[in-house]
This record gives sequence, structure tokens and C-alpha cells, in this order.
Amino acid sequence: MSHTTKNKAKLLARVRRMKGQLAAMETALEAGAPCHEILNMAASVRGAMTGLTAELIEDHIRGHVANPETDPDPERAKGAGELIDVIRTYLR
Repeated sequence: MSHTTKNKAKLLARVRRMKGQLAAMETALEAGAPCHEILNMAASVRGAMTGLTAELIEDHIRGHVANPETDPDPERAKGAGELIDVIRTYLR
């Protein structure tokens, strides 16, 4: 079973929140909101997308490459854990 299928409800909730953020930004643009408000909204959407991307990459590593908690090979488990940490740091 794919990790996106297992976490489908959680992932869809995140996507739907982003859709709401984009709809709010569209409404603000149509209403002529000040640019700083639009920029803040855009930063929020970018942050949400980055968070979703990081979660998907981490789940992919755990499900298809190596899971640091369950992999019997200690070197591979350590490497997978380090890779996940790097991705979390990079995609902040």
C-alpha cells in the first residue's frame, strides 16, 4: 500500500487548506488588497506547499528506501535518518 494511500485523509486536508489559502488570496487580489497582504498570503501558501513536499519526501524515504526505525541494517537506518533530517532542515 502506498504511503499516499495510507495518509490520504491527512494529505487531502492539507491540500484543501492550501486551496482555501489560494482562494483567499484570489479574493484579496480582486478586492485590491495592499501588496503586503498579498505577499504574506503568498508566503503562507509557499510554506504550506513546502511542508507538504517535505512530508511526502519523508514518507517516500520511509516507505520505499529505508525506515530508520525498522530497517535491520544499522548503517542504512542511520543514513535514512540523516537524509530525513537534512530534508527537514532544507525544506523549512
